Amino acid sequence: MRDFYGVTLNTPLMLGTAQYPSPAVLEEAFRSSGASVATVSLRREGGQGQAFWDIIRGLGVHVLPNTAGCYSAREAITTAQMAREMFETNWIKLEVIGHADTLQPDPFGLLDATEALAADGFEVFPYTTEDQVLAARLLQAGAKVLMPWGAPIGSGLGLNNRYGLKTLRAAFPDVPMVIDAGLGLPSHAADAMEMGFDAVLLNTAVAQAGDPVGMARAFALAALAGALAHAADPMTPRDMASPSTPVLGKAWL
Repeated sequence: MRDFYGVTLNTPLMLGTAQYPSPAVLEEAFRSSGASVATVSLRREGGQGQAFWDIIRGLGVHVLPNTAGCYSAREAITTAQMAREMFETNWIKLEVIGHADTLQPDPFGLLDATEALAADGFEVFPYTTEDQVLAARLLQAGAKVLMPWGAPIGSGLGLNNRYGLKTLRAAFPDVPMVIDAGLGLPSHAADAMEMGFDAVLLNTAVAQAGDPVGMARAFALAALAGALAHAADPMTPRDMASPSTPVLGKAWL
């Protein structure tokens, strides 16, 4: 597994901390998932206080603060600076939203904020689209990880643009990439990992499931299965049938 700013994760699953029925369910879901990273919003932590932060620290996972809800580079930069002080990490999941309905990233604000934060010592995880031109610019601006969306945040639609994601992965084979947003089923996570992505990040699909703990475990197994399948070099699809049992030695009548 590729490392993320020098950190090698134990599992390819990153999990968000919002919208769980209770703090106890959040904690149990995380432990069931074996997730290596917890994403945390500064605004959410500020609203729930020390008890929430104690739960997150008790999980023993890497913390990835995010700038969720920011609609300008300036707002995202300020939020990131506050998050670094509170969570004591240079990691930041950078979100600069450009469209209120789809929550699609603003490419211009995202690029400006990435450049400013990278220059300030942040290790930036930009939430982006599958656009290769934007990806190249984000890497030039100082990002060493990319987090392309699978589908709009919270939609559960899976991988909307498989061609775009596959070509993005192929264009930057050495860059750690995380599919972030839009995954609704464990099969979506397996699909992303089979495609060669290094991790998946999700929240709503687990937090709002009827059984968040069970769903967390399902995503953990699916992500691992997808990673193992990719590493095993799966067969190439064929247009024609090919017998799995050899005809050598068959009795001809």
